[in-house]
Amino acid sequence: MDSSDPLPFAYEAETALSDAEIGALSNAYHKELEAGQVRPQTKFDYAWALVRSKAKIDQERGVKLLKEIYAENASRRRECLYYLALGEYKLGLYREARSHNDILLQLEPRNPQAIHLRKLIDEKVRSEGLVGMAIVGGAIAAVGMVTALLFRKSGGNDQR
Repeated sequence: MDSSDPLPFAYEAETALSDAEIGALSNAYHKELEAGQVRPQTKFDYAWALVRSKAKIDQERGVKLLKEIYAENASRRRECLYYLALGEYKLGLYREARSHNDILLQLEPRNPQAIHLRKLIDEKVRSEGLVGMAIVGGAIAAVGMVTALLFRKSGGNDQR
């Protein structure tokens, strides 16, 4: 893929391939692996299929393969940045997803898919941050109520 090739939008990462499609890509990858020479496109196709899987373990393996492609093939780095960001986003690794996506945005500031993914990452971080703050706030309130009850109880025993 060169810089003019379109990248998929984030929603495509949520569309899992059929078992038969994943099986065919897995067979092609493992056949080349056994032969000692895996073509980057074969590895990439299999990695992307794994990222799209509903199973977290497959998604993790897909991200691992994409990291290998990124490290091994300079010509595939642009493409891998985005797909890594998608995979990490699906796994809830928002810091890593943002980092890879931001590098792509530095290279291509007008890339609509990367811009959209950045918004999704920011929304997820914001919403999970609010949920986290609500949980912490609830825990503090609960501790405060228990403390108040214990204080009242011990204070009531001292009265005559």
